[in-house]
Amino acid sequence: MRANELDIFDFKGLATALDDKADYSLRRALEAVRVHLGMQVAYVSEFVEDRTYFREVDAPGLEHVIKPGDSMPLDYVYCRHILEGRLPELMPDVLDEPFAASMPFTTDMGIRAHMSVPIKLNDGRTYGMFCCISTEPQPSLNLRDLKMMRAVAELTAVLIGREIDATTEHRGNLERIQKVLDHDELSIVVQPIIRIADHRLLGFECLSRFAGPEDWTPDIWFKMAASVGLGVELEMRAIQKGLVLLDQFPRDLYLTFNVSPDTVTSGALAQAIARKHAKRVVVEITEHASVDDYDALCSALNELRVNGIRLAVDDAGAGYASLRHILALQPDIIKLDISLTHNIQDDLARNALAAALVHFGRETKSQILAEGVETAVELEALRKLGVGTAQGYFLGRPMHPGDAMDLVERLSIATSPLPQRLPRSASATK
Repeated sequence: MRANELDIFDFKGLATALDDKADYSLRRALEAVRVHLGMQVAYVSEFVEDRTYFREVDAPGLEHVIKPGDSMPLDYVYCRHILEGRLPELMPDVLDEPFAASMPFTTDMGIRAHMSVPIKLNDGRTYGMFCCISTEPQPSLNLRDLKMMRAVAELTAVLIGREIDATTEHRGNLERIQKVLDHDELSIVVQPIIRIADHRLLGFECLSRFAGPEDWTPDIWFKMAASVGLGVELEMRAIQKGLVLLDQFPRDLYLTFNVSPDTVTSGALAQAIARKHAKRVVVEITEHASVDDYDALCSALNELRVNGIRLAVDDAGAGYASLRHILALQPDIIKLDISLTHNIQDDLARNALAAALVHFGRETKSQILAEGVETAVELEALRKLGVGTAQGYFLGRPMHPGDAMDLVERLSIATSPLPQRLPRSASATK
């Protein structure tokens, strides 16, 4: 005998399932309600124009009768008539309702018991219906059961609303990234990298800039692109723009690029970098990059490194992931994160960790590069620790490639080192 009490139904478990995106499905809700009510079929429908589509169905043994993806005219089924008040939401015996009894839907489907409630979204729209059907009368169905189904329909509306929001967000993000690609709304700026000992310019880090909201940092754009399947394409667009600069800069300068593991393993990077430029390219893997398969990443990186491309691990000291990257990837360059270099002269812990990484670099033959250097005292502290190279606002803000070319020409780097602090470019971009 089925349970008929509202408080017996496991609302807590169902609500918890709603938050379990990996495991929860509409079918779990449908099955729970169908079994609880002793019905044969439960389904969630979606209204699209004048038809109702069965989005999810739980009908053990009756899959040949009704299945997800099927659709019917709204006037043929009960849904519209229930919404407009011609039929009640609860019908323990459909034949007791003359209007329902006269409908072809009733006889075609052999329906005798029916319960259906609307699924209303937060914006007030009726998405569709949450329905249960039986080919036998169910005289025990009552108002308590109807209240239970309404409650489950509300929970289902939450789930569907989330999915609609996610779909809308995905569509919007896809349009934004596609617009960037189609209208070339990505540009490159470069930031100088200097050798601390003699302040000589060694190269530049290539950084992306986007036409869009000022508070949208480049990492937001790249994460957005990855979420819609365009991450590799957007990264490669940025990298290709930077690679063009190699023909413009002197041959003794190198360029570094932030690259995700997905782009490395895609093979696109290896195809884009000409062999003649390989030794002037550094690929940076960041602390924030998630690596699911180190073996695959190492294999792809080895193909690049054989040709002379160097590897850097970015943001060392920012978290555990960077240390894993360092141990697994054995980089040529370890970049100290700005959180480590900031006020390093006054912080024993930062000083000690940086010293440990410098020692590690010596033992593993990895160059240490400090990021985010903003003051002369920070630079001096790093020099005393044995850090070889650095970049940061104190040494040079990101600048447009044309300004970088002017800088290179002014410095005549073949014979002259940089001044301790570069003049700030009028077109420098933060």
